[in-house]
Amino acid sequence: MSEIWLVRHGETEWSRSGRHTGRTDLPLTPDGEAAAAVLGPALASTSFAQVLTSPRRRAHDTARLAGFSDAVVDDDLVEWDYGDYEGMTTTEIRESVPGWTIWTHPCPGGESAQEVADRLDRVVGRAREVDGNTLVFAHGHSLPALAARWLDQPVEEGRLFRLGTATTSVLGEYHEAPVMMRWNSPVT
Repeated sequence: MSEIWLVRHGETEWSRSGRHTGRTDLPLTPDGEAAAAVLGPALASTSFAQVLTSPRRRAHDTARLAGFSDAVVDDDLVEWDYGDYEGMTTTEIRESVPGWTIWTHPCPGGESAQEVADRLDRVVGRAREVDGNTLVFAHGHSLPALAARWLDQPVEEGRLFRLGTATTSVLGEYHEAPVMMRWNSPVT
């Protein structure tokens, strides 16, 4: 039984302040770098047939600091494209769109839920094709969306899976059914 391990990148200035960070390529904060380095020993006891990372600096740097500098960049792992809402907080968006969430409303100038699902389905396919575990470094909305797709759910069901920075989650199978084995586990 193969597993897919999900790691959200370490803290950035915008993740700390709740700003939607899709295309903006921010570095990790010093705290984010320290948390990424702690991930390495926690992940070292598991073998991975493939290690993938979003091309965004924050995810790629988290992979490198965790000891996976050879992670393969996978453009399908980028964060949700927030379009006109890039850099805004949910509170700011709700001033003009009451009740807005990424899971229930569109992002003008950004990606639709279906576009996100299509690219994350390709990641799920690659993880299921490999003989062994897959390790993925990505983002706070793309990873819950990926989990939803692994579980054969609409991408919008990612709304149920809150994910902190520098945490690990594990998806697998039980009796040939996709399951969540662990979610949002901090590494200390």
